[in-house]
Amino acid sequence: MAMRSTGQPGRSFTGGIKRFVTTNQIGMALVLSVLLFLTNVILSPRSLNINAFGAIFALTIMLTITSAGQTIIIISGGGGIDMSVGAIMSLTALMTVGIMNGRGGYFIPTLFMSVGIGAVIGLVNGTGVAKIGLPPMIVTLCVSNVVTRLQYVFTEGKPSGTASPWFTRSMTNRLFGVIPASIVYGALIFLVVLFILNRSRYGMRLFLTGNNERAAYLNGVRTVWVKITAYVLAGALAGIAGFLGAGYMNFVKCQTFDNYTMKSIIAVVIGGTLLTGGKGSYVGTLVGTLLITVLTNCLAVLNMSQATTDMVMGMVLIVILAIYNRTASVRQ
Repeated sequence: MAMRSTGQPGRSFTGGIKRFVTTNQIGMALVLSVLLFLTNVILSPRSLNINAFGAIFALTIMLTITSAGQTIIIISGGGGIDMSVGAIMSLTALMTVGIMNGRGGYFIPTLFMSVGIGAVIGLVNGTGVAKIGLPPMIVTLCVSNVVTRLQYVFTEGKPSGTASPWFTRSMTNRLFGVIPASIVYGALIFLVVLFILNRSRYGMRLFLTGNNERAAYLNGVRTVWVKITAYVLAGALAGIAGFLGAGYMNFVKCQTFDNYTMKSIIAVVIGGTLLTGGKGSYVGTLVGTLLITVLTNCLAVLNMSQATTDMVMGMVLIVILAIYNRTASVRQ
């Protein structure tokens, strides 16, 4: 009896770790973020400074906003996914700096323009997916290609212009000398999306549709409208992210943010949202974006090429899917 009781704590500890790894996806993402950041500090001690923290915050905020729309779409179910959010970000960022051109007084007009452009592109995506019944990945990938070409049409292959000085300062200045001012924008979007998903009637219908579209329809939910709205919201949020990205980077090139599409998908999956729909949380996505940003920063310290970085991101997505995303959504 004594020998069994002596060995029990070890088995219990090991079992506890195993349960934490396999069941607490958000907690694991936080742990990995800390470990990656510490690895980054070990590899490059100079990265432990206020500017590094500020850059991680700013980049996380932009990715968080883009991933919010991706979260909404994937929760809606039906294999929903948006491959155009990165292209939308790049287009709205280019148009923002092109219109502002270093001048003040254009903040509100360019913000509404970015939201409007993103929403219209999202409407095209949503109509193709929910109304016409085309595969989400095919529709949004084709739209992404069109939007990418529009970037070159708008700039004639020669991007020009900068964000207004006030806008750039609002993105790069530090609150209390540490926290980037851009966190204010991120906090506002976070509260709005959190309300939509967890407190609004639309959020309830979104989860019902993703969980079982047929049952939701039979219970009076306008599932086509719910799905189209999800794509419109995703496009609008990507437009806002591109607008903020223009303020942070000041000068933007064509396809600057196109890689945010894959990053947003990985962040959503890491955060616990099922690709089958019906289950997910924006808080989890927020943690996922933090992990992706820290990982990207760590790879940059190692001087990894973009091709290698994309390969690592793909491997991360496969591993996360293999461990956590095999659970089917509830069916009635």
